[in-house]
Amino acid sequence: MTYTTSDLNSEKIKAFQNLDVDQQLALFWFIYTEMGESITPAAPGASTASPAIAEGLFSQVEKLSHEEQLQLQRDLITHKNTQLAREYSALGDTTKLLFWYLLAQGMDKGTVVPVPADYKLPGAAESLFTQIKGLEFNEQITLFRDIVSPMGVDPNAVEHDSETGL
Repeated sequence: MTYTTSDLNSEKIKAFQNLDVDQQLALFWFIYTEMGESITPAAPGASTASPAIAEGLFSQVEKLSHEEQLQLQRDLITHKNTQLAREYSALGDTTKLLFWYLLAQGMDKGTVVPVPADYKLPGAAESLFTQIKGLEFNEQITLFRDIVSPMGVDPNAVEHDSETGL
């Protein structure tokens, strides 16, 4: 499924992508903690595919060490050619959103590596966070889909990676 980025969100997406990888992950966490209750009813029921698909990928991640979980999340953002990044890329956009929601829930439960308790968003990330909080709910969900959609790796669009063997 292809998802078209909205013009409304293109500046915010660019600002998000200009953050370093760990700031992007932290911003996801802050968004979830701030807006989790409003995202909660939308994410699980919104997937056009069976939630079991996102849960299956999440289950693989949950079995990894915290260090490997963090690396996987970084790999998704940086498009590193790994098996899990390929599996993620095969998901539909709404299922990708559900996967990130499951990661946030796992962080809440302690089964996924958490953001350090004393972490503070740096200026650019904090500014973007404020802008996101000011969006209408549907605009927020659209923005989140626009952000998570291009993550991962399309195996047909990358060259062989000698490091991963893929």
